[in-house]
Amino acid sequence: MLTLVLCAALIFFVIWQIIAFDELRTDFKNPIDQSNPTRARERILNIERICNLLRRLVVPEYSIHGLFCLMFMCAGEWVTLGLNIPLLFYHLWRFLHRPADGSVVMYDPVSVMNADILNYCQKESWCKMGFYLLSFFYYLYRG
Repeated sequence: MLTLVLCAALIFFVIWQIIAFDELRTDFKNPIDQSNPTRARERILNIERICNLLRRLVVPEYSIHGLFCLMFMCAGEWVTLGLNIPLLFYHLWRFLHRPADGSVVMYDPVSVMNADILNYCQKESWCKMGFYLLSFFYYLYRG
């Protein structure tokens, strides 16, 4: 039961990330706002606000998924643990390979607005969404 509640929380986190990245993409593509200098400061503040909120979700998401793996290891659910280990390793790799400046910032407003990084982050969120949805139904019917 706890895994279902926590998995639902992870699904909520990823849905929020998808919406945030979509909002950043829309802000990135809007040519009318780009030519209006009075809205430039507002756009920058909006991008910074979204990136700050995205950063706050990183540690809880990674911690909840790490807790999943720990619970499955303690319960002897080796198949379920095996299904979750690749994403756990990806989370560790992603956290340990933060930006080159050595800061703890995962979603820097300047780098996120790069179209390639924005596409990568959006694809990453959609893949996590699929994984968490499949995991939710696996936990629902397996448990």
